[in-house]
Amino acid sequence: MRIGALRLTKNPARGSLQSILPRWPRNISDHARLQPHLISTSHNYRQSTTTAWRRLPNPASNPAKHQILRPISTKPLPHRRGPAFRFFYRAFTYTGAFVLVVGGLVVGFFIYDASTYREDLSYTDIPVSTEALYPRKGGPKNLPIADTLVSDDDSPENSRTKNKPKLVILGSGWGSVALLKQLNSEDYHITVVSPVNYFLFTPMLPSATVGTLELRSLVEPIRRIVQRVKGHFLRAEAVDVVLSERLLEVAQVDAAGEQKHFYLPYDKLVIGVGSTTNAHGVKGLENCHFLKTIEDAGKIRNKILQNLEDACLPSTSDDERRRLLSFVVSGGGPTGVEFAAELFDLLNEDLGRSFPKILRNEVSVHVIQSRGHILNTYDEALSKFAEERFAHDQVEVLTNSRVKEVRPDKVIFTQKDGNGETVTKELPLGFCLWSTGVAQTDFCKRIAEKLEVQTNRHALETDTHLRLNGAPLGSVYAIGDCSTVQNNVADHLVTFLRTLAVEKGKDPEKMHITFAEWRKIAQRVKKRFPQASDHLRRLDKLFEQYDKDRSGTLDFGELRELLIQIDSKLTSLPATAQRAHQQGQYLGRKFSKLAQAAPGMAANEMDYGDLDDAVYKAFEYHHLGSLAYIGNSAVFDFAGLSFSGGLLAVYIWRSVYFAQSVSFRTRVLLAMDWSKRAMFGRDLMSY
Repeated sequence: MRIGALRLTKNPARGSLQSILPRWPRNISDHARLQPHLISTSHNYRQSTTTAWRRLPNPASNPAKHQILRPISTKPLPHRRGPAFRFFYRAFTYTGAFVLVVGGLVVGFFIYDASTYREDLSYTDIPVSTEALYPRKGGPKNLPIADTLVSDDDSPENSRTKNKPKLVILGSGWGSVALLKQLNSEDYHITVVSPVNYFLFTPMLPSATVGTLELRSLVEPIRRIVQRVKGHFLRAEAVDVVLSERLLEVAQVDAAGEQKHFYLPYDKLVIGVGSTTNAHGVKGLENCHFLKTIEDAGKIRNKILQNLEDACLPSTSDDERRRLLSFVVSGGGPTGVEFAAELFDLLNEDLGRSFPKILRNEVSVHVIQSRGHILNTYDEALSKFAEERFAHDQVEVLTNSRVKEVRPDKVIFTQKDGNGETVTKELPLGFCLWSTGVAQTDFCKRIAEKLEVQTNRHALETDTHLRLNGAPLGSVYAIGDCSTVQNNVADHLVTFLRTLAVEKGKDPEKMHITFAEWRKIAQRVKKRFPQASDHLRRLDKLFEQYDKDRSGTLDFGELRELLIQIDSKLTSLPATAQRAHQQGQYLGRKFSKLAQAAPGMAANEMDYGDLDDAVYKAFEYHHLGSLAYIGNSAVFDFAGLSFSGGLLAVYIWRSVYFAQSVSFRTRVLLAMDWSKRAMFGRDLMSY
């Protein structure tokens, strides 16, 4: 072929294009000495194996003077393969890449696993203080006082906190764990006291009672959490507290099985011991099961399986079989409803696979609720949805009913009929779960007896800074189910008015408050009682509504009536994990602020007064919503927006609790348990 003034011939031996000129230009400088030509090739020689040079005009300059040289590949194009070949080629490629990645992960895991084993048996001497081995005695009962712990010198970090303020936390629940996660390890000498050495993820307890989740998937060792803040853990039980000397009496069972008592000094004490189940004066609760601890879940699981096994025996009569398979839940709150739903799922999905089918036909589940609806704290539409779902699943819901007595073989209860009359009824009983409210622990009762201001029979009362009412200011705090935040806006009216009267030099009860002064009082009420903020939005309307004599001012009586009305609208905080978690986070942030402000306060000799209020705001609870599982369905109530649905809602419900799980370890275990249930069914073994 002819390219410009050059002639190229095809070499028949090599099958490639070859130039007849021996001095074909090797680079741009050589090519510049040649006559410029536009090189083109024909279609017949596109698959040549040599490379020619082509000159292209530069659009930014004179094409006659400035030209760019570009290489043109003359290598043969690959032959196009068939679709089957391409499919298998890609399949083998992706499979090989997958095998390499998985193999690398497996090898990496074994390398990591090998690094976790320790063969070095040499240990250095650990210094232990003499005071830790031989503590001094004192206090009202002349008990040993643990001023120093045996782990105080385990590491330089622990040694640095020996002389820090002593922070003692009672309990290992939601509030305590949230508090620990917010603390700075350098600020306090932290000690956690709890009769159990784990944190329990309580919202998923109903799932563990029927084998959907394993018991160990719901617990996290508390020592791991305490270690993050370089704290100390004592597996013991708080018995009493000496408020005047700031000594906590602790009981512990030693190796010989004897109970030993000692004092644990504190600068700040946080009570988060939880609560017990409220009996409501009902007889026969020894025949019931409770669902508060991981041990309770294990006992319920064994009892359910034992009833199922007994119902299969040839010696079991029909009446006895129906009694064994009658499951009663007393309480229509979230715990009772979720347990009934999980129990129905077990009986409906797994019972027929492993047990005689007659058992499924004779099983009965009953929910006894004292109110008009189950889940009465949720939106009414969600309550009705849950009731309709239970009706579809043949779970009997008995509303407006109260249990009178629980006997080994039956439950006696009363129920209001359509005419409002009370009728006494009974149900055969093979299993009963009691889930009807909370009550104080013995430890909280002892504290309440010491303080006259503690008049609540169900929980310890705190102020809005979560400080225990009646205790020395800033020394004892209470969070979680064991406490309740006291509002009493009207009772603090005198304090607000006295402050305002002192500023004006008047008698509080004879003052007439203008609208500007009312706004000032409202701001102070909001600061002291954040929960009242929603009821103090339209100050002008409130002022006009309670200014009954139209004088343009509020006297003492009118202002008192206004605040009493606001106080009546403030409800007690719910006894939920969500509330305890928020309170623990609040105390953790506040304690960190107090530690940061401590040097400045010490320099200015500020060791008295309301330091909490000076450093940090009052506690404000934000309700993030409620959710409940109701048997392959779930209901949600978030900030007034309600949602209910089937399996999609169940996956959302699982996702919420999966995200709230306390550690990566528990998240992995939860995912594994849900996968095992889908592939193999629930675990139907009792041990």
